[in-house]
Amino acid sequence: MPDPILEVRGLSKAFGALRATDGVDLDVLPGETHAIIGPNGAGKTTLIGQLSGLLRPDAGSIRFAGEDITHLPAPARSMKGLARSFQITSIYREFSALDNVALAVQAHAGHSFRFWRPAHADPELRVPAQKVLEEVGLGERAEVLAANLAHGEQRQLEIAMVLATGPRLLLLDEPVAGMGAEESQRMVDFLATLKGQRTIILVEHDMDAVFTLADRISVLVYGRIIASGAPEAIRANPEVRAAYLGEEA
Repeated sequence: MPDPILEVRGLSKAFGALRATDGVDLDVLPGETHAIIGPNGAGKTTLIGQLSGLLRPDAGSIRFAGEDITHLPAPARSMKGLARSFQITSIYREFSALDNVALAVQAHAGHSFRFWRPAHADPELRVPAQKVLEEVGLGERAEVLAANLAHGEQRQLEIAMVLATGPRLLLLDEPVAGMGAEESQRMVDFLATLKGQRTIILVEHDMDAVFTLADRISVLVYGRIIASGAPEAIRANPEVRAAYLGEEA
């Protein structure tokens, strides 16, 4: 078995008397899709915030690709290849899809936003941006304003912006949130194409998506991981069924 690309040990974060994460241990292997599930208030968003660098842990450690990144800020983690998409779509609505991705390429390269020289006019940015749009299925929508894309397409665009940074690990926070059945299925189909090609941590409430995509699942309840394993083992785990999936799962 390969060494984990992400190793989390004893990660804890409290907000007053509330322990949002409480001694979390987590390993993520290269190339796997590792889902984190749990009821509302379980601490999933806090955990992702700590992994991405937006929240500083009270205790514990995070190692990424063998390096201790516990105290690195979010931009430094992104430059090392750890990238996050958000539960709420975060795009530049007044720019085209291509401009959005080109700006992501530009930012990751360490350049300032050269608004007097539009990013889409620079072939060093336009070519890789178009390639990423093709990868996520938006190649023919490159010149459409982001505001005019359907909700599902906007989520695809956000993931394209994440992929444009060349991440080694994607943190996907509820990628099918707010989608209808058809859009949700398209997103699941797209994410399935990334399986084995990218290392992904997937936080998602849609259990159909989770059990379709995940190689392994960790279940977070009251800030603690109560079980971690293959999807069928998690589905059959009586503690998980009682705490989250329910007896009808």
